[in-house]
Amino acid sequence: MKILSVTPDNRRRRFEVRTRRHSLVFPYAKADPAPSARNGVTEAFVDRELGREAFTYRLASGDEGSVHLDAVLEYNEDPSYMADLALYRLSQEARQRFERSGLSAREVARSLGTSPTQLYRLLDPTNYTKSVRQLVALLYLLGCDVDVEVKERRRRAAS
Repeated sequence: MKILSVTPDNRRRRFEVRTRRHSLVFPYAKADPAPSARNGVTEAFVDRELGREAFTYRLASGDEGSVHLDAVLEYNEDPSYMADLALYRLSQEARQRFERSGLSAREVARSLGTSPTQLYRLLDPTNYTKSVRQLVALLYLLGCDVDVEVKERRRRAAS
């Protein structure tokens, strides 16, 4: 996903970020360095050097900061991004446990009834097309019980 535009709003103390699918906000307080009343944002632009997946801003002092789209999506609790983040964390856990297990890829793949190539796809945290069922089976094979907990989210204060 690419950022189409970013607009600083010094009155509301936030950046307004637009993508093809979303219009999102990101508060100044979450940025580093954080803009302040005395050191406001003088310029913000979509950063081509960061693949249009981040924006860069300049403060009155001359300091610069960049914010990646992932931080904006996480702050706004985008459902698709949050699902990918959960899958990423589960994949990271599986990868770490596989590396510590001492088991060979062929042995684990055979036990799962899959190929070593598919096993490596399961272990790749950047692959979001994998089956959660297979990932849970892998973790079980590695000696883990996986419990899915559904709970109410705490709502953040409106910005």
